[in-house]
Amino acid sequence: MTTVELGMPAEGPIADAIAHSVEAHGPKQTELKAKDFKTDQEVRWCPGCGDYVILNAVQSFLPGLGIAREDMVIVSGIGCSSRFPYYMNTYGMHSIHGRAPAIATGLAASRPDLSVWVVTGDGDALSIGGNHLIHALRRNVNMTILLFNNRIYGLTKGQYSPTSEVGKVTKSTPMGSLDHPFNPVSLALGAEATFVGRAMDSDRKGLTDVLRQAAEHKGTALVEIYQNCNIFNDGAFELLKDSTTGPMWTIPLVHGKPLVFGADGGSCVVRDEFGGLKIAETNQVDAADIVVHDATRQDPSYAFALSRLSSQDLRYTPMGVFRSVEKTTYEQTMADQLDAARAERAPDLDGLLAGNDTWVVNA
Repeated sequence: MTTVELGMPAEGPIADAIAHSVEAHGPKQTELKAKDFKTDQEVRWCPGCGDYVILNAVQSFLPGLGIAREDMVIVSGIGCSSRFPYYMNTYGMHSIHGRAPAIATGLAASRPDLSVWVVTGDGDALSIGGNHLIHALRRNVNMTILLFNNRIYGLTKGQYSPTSEVGKVTKSTPMGSLDHPFNPVSLALGAEATFVGRAMDSDRKGLTDVLRQAAEHKGTALVEIYQNCNIFNDGAFELLKDSTTGPMWTIPLVHGKPLVFGADGGSCVVRDEFGGLKIAETNQVDAADIVVHDATRQDPSYAFALSRLSSQDLRYTPMGVFRSVEKTTYEQTMADQLDAARAERAPDLDGLLAGNDTWVVNA
């Protein structure tokens, strides 16, 4: 991992760097391999941790994106997942608890030529960092957020987290958790994130597919990754991983395909009487009534309804891309505003930004 000086433009005044980068900078085409993204640091996760699979998947698909390592930055918070930047041969920063989205926002806004990533966990992102996460999502900052969800605090050795199920017995809830858990996908869609996906650590093909789409998305992309903590919460997602029960309860989200799942496609998703979604037996409904997945719907209510099919016991869990829509990014809006200010209100805006004077807007 290499340290990065945050907030400094590649050259010239900040306004020029932003305006130029948004239009002119693109990913550098380089011939890289997975080994080029690996560092000499010892990977220090517990043996059997799902984080190893995620790390390997990311290192394997990144060469296909054609992004030069010096054009990529990974910012993490605090937790087991947040050791990620040490193991990636890119720029990176192991930041402070819950604040990775805020730091990444500053970086992405000042250096829109970079590929900015956030790696966080369910505790880091949804507890102390919840406020920063939802504001990054609503602003549509151009970054990719990987949220490792193991439903437990792993680094601090087994306390319940914001995604732990009701009744969860942990070191901090010996009689069972009283808190109703967050659904990270529902939370992201409620903030109108432009890209939201979910994947499983052990599903290499599905994980890689969702990660690739997230990385190619322009705007904030959030991917919730179900990640097993074999020390403090082993088997949390076994219902979905088991070869017998997994197909019964996993709903694959494939854009343009009917939402049919289960043994021999015996189950499907249809509309209910209130406009929401519900599960039905495929042979009991008209084929025309089966919902065809459309991740590109501008209205997030459909994707939100999908996210509400799953419950805390993981039955009927959609996996894949819930929503992927286009919307102007925060950086582009900011660049446009700076251009307008330069042209209309402050001809010497660069001088003002670089100097010690102040100015009044709309005086």
